[in-house]
Amino acid sequence: MTLVTVVFWVFAAWAVVSGLLCITRRSPIASALWLVSVMFALAGIYVLLNAQFVAAIQVVVYAGAVMVLFLFVIMLLNLDQSPRVNLRRPFWLLGAGVTVLLGAQLVALRGYSPERLAREFSTMPDAAAVPANLFPDLAGGEEAVARQGVVGVVAEPLFQGYLVPFEITSVLLLAAVIGAVVLAKKRL
Repeated sequence: MTLVTVVFWVFAAWAVVSGLLCITRRSPIASALWLVSVMFALAGIYVLLNAQFVAAIQVVVYAGAVMVLFLFVIMLLNLDQSPRVNLRRPFWLLGAGVTVLLGAQLVALRGYSPERLAREFSTMPDAAAVPANLFPDLAGGEEAVARQGVVGVVAEPLFQGYLVPFEITSVLLLAAVIGAVVLAKKRL
């Protein structure tokens, strides 16, 4: 096992544990701070993938600006003194069912090779041949930067090969904002 693999597993464990702590904390401020921890762990994984620009954006935009906005809204709405809500059994069963379903999907995806994933899920024209073509190597990257600029090199795979995950992220952020408004409405 190489050092990079060990560091990856450390960052992955950090992200999973922080994510679990984020969703299990009763205090919204504690949950938001654990989410910041998840974002730092993801930034570390991006650095391991030689995506330093994306790692910097992860820290600056998400861990910085977006989380400051979330904390500001939480403090403005004074959600920390919210009464405890007792969840009934059907909600826990629904959550457990979704967890089992997602775990089964991860087990099923374990049999996929990177070539098969690139061939089946990428919309980029040359991704089917070699998965490494999704991100150019250093020499190709320098040519692409000279031709398109740094933003174009980052935007091309983001809006071609990864458009659906990008949009799913925006929908999740929208759901979080709507959830904050619903929580605030209950208190008024």
